[in-house]
Amino acid sequence: MASQEPQSEQSGQRRRPGPSPPRTFREHLFHTLPNYAGPYSVGIMEIEVPVREPRAFSRIKRNHIHALRMDTVLVSIFYPCDSSSYAVHKGKRPSKATWLPRPRALTCKGYAKLYNSPHLPITTYIAATTMWTKLPAFRNAKLAGRHPDAASHTSSSAHSQETLSESGEKPKFPVVLFSHGLGGSRTCYSTVCGELASNGFVVVAVEHRDGSGARSYVNIPPSGKLAAGVKRDITDSEHHYIVDYIFPLDNAQDTSPHNTRGVDTELRHAQIEMRMSEVEEAYYVLQLLNSGQGDLVYNNNLRKKGNAGSSSKGLEDINWSDWNGRLFLRNVTAMGHSFGGATTAEIVRQADRFPYIGQGILLDAWGPATPKAGELTQQSLRKPLLAINSEAFMHWPENFQRLTDIARETKDGGALCWMMTIKGSTHLSQTDFAILYPRWMSILMKTMVNPRRAVYLTVNSSLEFLNRVLPPEAKTGNTWVDEGILKTKLFVADELPLDYRPDDKWMASRLKIPNELWIRSSNWFRIKPKASGVPTDVHGKPLRGLVNFGPGNEVWMHLSPSKEEL
Repeated sequence: MASQEPQSEQSGQRRRPGPSPPRTFREHLFHTLPNYAGPYSVGIMEIEVPVREPRAFSRIKRNHIHALRMDTVLVSIFYPCDSSSYAVHKGKRPSKATWLPRPRALTCKGYAKLYNSPHLPITTYIAATTMWTKLPAFRNAKLAGRHPDAASHTSSSAHSQETLSESGEKPKFPVVLFSHGLGGSRTCYSTVCGELASNGFVVVAVEHRDGSGARSYVNIPPSGKLAAGVKRDITDSEHHYIVDYIFPLDNAQDTSPHNTRGVDTELRHAQIEMRMSEVEEAYYVLQLLNSGQGDLVYNNNLRKKGNAGSSSKGLEDINWSDWNGRLFLRNVTAMGHSFGGATTAEIVRQADRFPYIGQGILLDAWGPATPKAGELTQQSLRKPLLAINSEAFMHWPENFQRLTDIARETKDGGALCWMMTIKGSTHLSQTDFAILYPRWMSILMKTMVNPRRAVYLTVNSSLEFLNRVLPPEAKTGNTWVDEGILKTKLFVADELPLDYRPDDKWMASRLKIPNELWIRSSNWFRIKPKASGVPTDVHGKPLRGLVNFGPGNEVWMHLSPSKEEL
């Protein structure tokens, strides 16, 4: 049990969240994402620029063409912003990015192809649910110029930008580099990324073009120069190409726990190599912004009106001087989910290549695809690590063992390490899919934890971790939630808890709910339980799940530093 009660439960002291853009009437007709809970408003911008050295990775080909080619890098940057730049009296209506990457109908076809399904039903269903879902962030807003005043968030007065601290020095923000999992994109984790941004982080969500996403559009640079010596005629009517999910040859189900052939390490390791190179390019973009060269980024940006996958807004109205010297580019946090977690582990391990990475956060990492020490580098993990697992993946023995090995490698390397599991969660519980499709998550995957609570547990434990490992100057002015999650006592037992362990047939994909019909019926007709037994959001609204584990009893802690190590 945790050693202290969550902040959200203490004395009614709740932070007042930063303003979010208003929802239009059309948005209320579709599935929506919750506003962010942190004290900052959140801005977002999308950047695609040519890489410094276009190149191919590995000898793997599809249709006689190199399958893994890096020509441009595409990112969405979530950041603390000044929402007053969209003040009503200025006559500017806030612009918001769509959750589903553009072009939306063709992206739906990419998902249909990934799941080997007819595209019309997939497109129709997505169109009826999330085609018009928007991110609760201000597009191209001004970077926040002041720290939030902590006192203002516990008062009863309305929040406004006037309550921000009057310090003359503009704040600098710590950075997170985020890597998505298989079938993901730069927006599939917008809730986690946006929550971190609302707490004072600049989060760069990379969209990998390594064939691990459902579909991504690559705009061809004006030079026409592409990887592997390919030269495209700039007069060609097609100024882009498409990257769809790449299935391993003769081993399409290499992600399955039941696959006797195991993971296709040739493909997966090559993809990780390309992903790390894309992260390096994303970091270079941050260096340009931080050194006053935002105009260079603007001039080279390929996500602009008329190009594939682009909004008509592009990077308009951004004052690039606001970004000059505003980022902490040391002690950067690498973070990723699933295959992105595997990528993150290798980034943290390769300290010589990534000296600016200070720590890593693994969200339900895909263990079997994570390179072992010595496979891609002779270096070992020697930087702080936090691993947050789902219960569904905890019951996958091979995956849990690999994560345990990674945690112990980190601990043996002299670094702080925590490894924990969120009770009642499944693999997609840390993604936007769980927020947007909670009923399907509950019915098909047997997810029991409230989807928003799973995200808040993920974000708040990450904030507790970063509060311990970041240097003091990177934490100035921030009032991060501390629920005491990382103080949860170690789970000591001869074997893992088996109450919700699924049958082998459903290993890793879902949980098993004993007396499921009774539990669901009880929830449908229940009398509301006492508020003290249910966690709440920042507004005090209960976050009830199919099963409520109660504040202080929502995670298992498998490994944590001793008092002496802390």
